Amino acid sequence: MISVLFAVLTAISNGSASVLQRRAASTVPDTEAMRLSLIGHLLRQKVWLAGISLVLVAAGCQAVALATGPIAVVQPIFVIELPATLLIASIVFRIRLPRSAWYGVAAVTCGLALGMASAAPGGGNETVRGTAWIPALIATGIFEAVLIAWSLRLRGNPRAALLGLAAACGYALTAALMKDAVARLDDGGGAVALFTSWQLYGTAVAGVGALFLLQNALQAGSLVASQPMLTLGDALISITYGVTLFHETLNVGWWLLPELIAIALITVGCVELARSPLASGAPMPKPRVR
Repeated sequence: MISVLFAVLTAISNGSASVLQRRAASTVPDTEAMRLSLIGHLLRQKVWLAGISLVLVAAGCQAVALATGPIAVVQPIFVIELPATLLIASIVFRIRLPRSAWYGVAAVTCGLALGMASAAPGGGNETVRGTAWIPALIATGIFEAVLIAWSLRLRGNPRAALLGLAAACGYALTAALMKDAVARLDDGGGAVALFTSWQLYGTAVAGVGALFLLQNALQAGSLVASQPMLTLGDALISITYGVTLFHETLNVGWWLLPELIAIALITVGCVELARSPLASGAPMPKPRVR
């Protein structure tokens, strides 16, 4: 499927971008948190700009994936972004991944396979009908406000986790708006319908907001705190949008048991992988001699 291929390409680009952005954001002092000056500080770092270039590549791949497949199929595939990135980095830099990292790769991969097989997402509409966006946007705004307000009362990894979840919600909203906007190209209106739809500009606003929250999450604490919340939050919230807005379907009933096991596997795997020096920016072991 084209949607699966481009979802995988999106995951690889996003995962690489997160690692680069984490390395840049970790150098920003705490006094810059939740301020626009944080972005100004990051703009002067080449490693951050490299990460942003990968974000743009990911956005293009994501648009193709969402235009050709259900959001409940495309977004959960993004959980492979961290293991894929670490595997590529280990090959490029000739760094041997520790055994625990391989366990993390296996856990995320098995969790994704189990989750997709048991949930069997599919179906649904290409666009959002009627005024369904109104309650969705209101609920999203309240959820984001609570997370941000709560995070401002904390420091370190707890703040990073909450802001990671807030960023995940922003990225999930961006995906839902993007899918609704891109679908208008094939809905009879062509490019005119796309560029006159509020969803297209909502995609830009939500994307920029999510990016800002992610930079603050990466600056606030370790990748171990923010990455699992970002990865799982994006997948689960996107599925919620897919079901409620696009009327996509999932298996429920006793299927919830293997689905919960899948979520647990992905969580454990993401935490283990985020501890890797290749992901966290910590000093790496010396390259292997060949």
